[in-house]
Amino acid sequence: MGKKSSSSALPWRSTGGCRYLHPSDYRKSPKRLPFLIFTFIFFNYFLWDLHALSDAHQVEELKCKLKGSGLQTNIFVIGNSNRIEMKEGILDDEDPVSIERRQKVKDAMLHAWNSYEKYAWGKDELQPQTKNGVDSFGGLGATLVDSLDTLFIMGLQEQFQRAREWVANSLDFNKDYDASVFETTIRVLGGLLSAFDLSGDDIFLQKAKDIADRLLPAWNTASGIPYNRINLAHGDAHNPNWSGGNSTLAESGTEQLEFIVLSQRIKDPKYQQKVETAIKKIHKIFPSDGLLPIYINPHNGTASPSTITFGAMGDSFYEYLLKAWIQGNKTEAVKHYRDMWEMSMRGLQGLIRKSTPSSFAYICEKRGNHLADKMDELACFAPGMLALGSNGYGPGEAEKFIALAEELAWTCYNFYQSTPTKLAGENYRFPTGKDMTVSTRWNILRPETIESLFYLWRLTGNKTYREWGWNIFQAFERNSRVETGYVGLEDVNTGLKDNMMQSFFLAETLKYLYLLFSPPSVIPLDEWVFNTEGHPLKIVTRSPDERDEHLFEVIPEKSVAVV
Repeated sequence: MGKKSSSSALPWRSTGGCRYLHPSDYRKSPKRLPFLIFTFIFFNYFLWDLHALSDAHQVEELKCKLKGSGLQTNIFVIGNSNRIEMKEGILDDEDPVSIERRQKVKDAMLHAWNSYEKYAWGKDELQPQTKNGVDSFGGLGATLVDSLDTLFIMGLQEQFQRAREWVANSLDFNKDYDASVFETTIRVLGGLLSAFDLSGDDIFLQKAKDIADRLLPAWNTASGIPYNRINLAHGDAHNPNWSGGNSTLAESGTEQLEFIVLSQRIKDPKYQQKVETAIKKIHKIFPSDGLLPIYINPHNGTASPSTITFGAMGDSFYEYLLKAWIQGNKTEAVKHYRDMWEMSMRGLQGLIRKSTPSSFAYICEKRGNHLADKMDELACFAPGMLALGSNGYGPGEAEKFIALAEELAWTCYNFYQSTPTKLAGENYRFPTGKDMTVSTRWNILRPETIESLFYLWRLTGNKTYREWGWNIFQAFERNSRVETGYVGLEDVNTGLKDNMMQSFFLAETLKYLYLLFSPPSVIPLDEWVFNTEGHPLKIVTRSPDERDEHLFEVIPEKSVAVV
């Protein structure tokens, strides 16, 4: 074939509009040059505007996804690459000190996580001093699942994605292992549901349903009060020998949030029905002071003579009465939870005593008619609970509960300040004339005091609670940080270290510290409620038809002495 002429090979030489693009035309007609410049500028502006609109749409879509969690994120469109980066933002009203402290907490989380990832990946918990992992909970990746929402909230996306891939590809619940129903619910089920609520990733919901299905047979008792142990592979449920065949109060009444949330998310009521059957049974035996002993017979649903405490084996039952009401958005359908909680809080006031000579308020334990002047650090969740629940009272009553919360928080803070290491022991006694003495001396990186400081700061705005939290964080840094993670102390007086990084240190202790130095718009308390392992779950309004009125009759009120 012969060559085409130059004129036929150049389409801009045709008689159409494109001919104005050929340079020779402007040598012949210079007046056309301004028209070319104007057209060129307009065309480029038009393309840039379309590109900007596309990016703006992506940005707004991303902002919508993040808005629900309140995460402080600045979103930048980078050049012409259609690439969006998320960086931690700074609100105008944030002070530099809080920003710096929040970063220090984030650095601590990275140190803890990187150590776990290096030495114990996929294991339940890290033993930092021997640089190995152990399966304390049957090999469910407890630290990894417990940490998912903390990683997400702190904006550690690379770490979160690696953890997500492990959950998707390696998390297996088919274990011939007798698991704690309580611990598996609050750490694993709660961690997965929180990760789903924050990220919207269905893999977390799928895994949550899997583990919940394996736990569900624990509620197949004559009374509906669950057994506290279950084999994850075979579904055989029982109670441990040390409890005398009884179920514990905390382990029977601290699954409501997680199972109700699962029912809401997958639209299957069976999970909610199981856990609310247990509450209905407890409601029938609920005493006038709202205080139950720690042991309940799962066969007939009656209380067994035992200790009444807001510490170990009692604590989170009272917490979940309040939080089930909050999670249901405080509607009539969940009012029975609030009614039971208010009765319990009147009973709690009857357990308050004050030390001498400094008048530290503390919560006694009770056995029969005897009050024991002992308080667990675990009970230091109570100031935060009282502050959170004050919102449902009238003005005068609310102020009274805030004041009590602040008094108890001061005591809990002094659990830390009273030891040489400035870390709290496991429990304290209050002998006459000596204020407080540490009884059980270990510290296992517990979060309860910091949790209460977080709530008190959020609900009062008093920055003193931030200072107290910072002092506790510094004590952890001095005494518990090692090259390969964080460890507890066998003795808070001597500083002797143990060899365990508890999963709740990442799930709760560091999360609450991070939120303590974050603006209130990060995980706002009117949109989220935290489970007892520090996992935020979305509040969802429950309608009145979700409550069986005949099963929750009004409990007559009786006066309880307030000290």
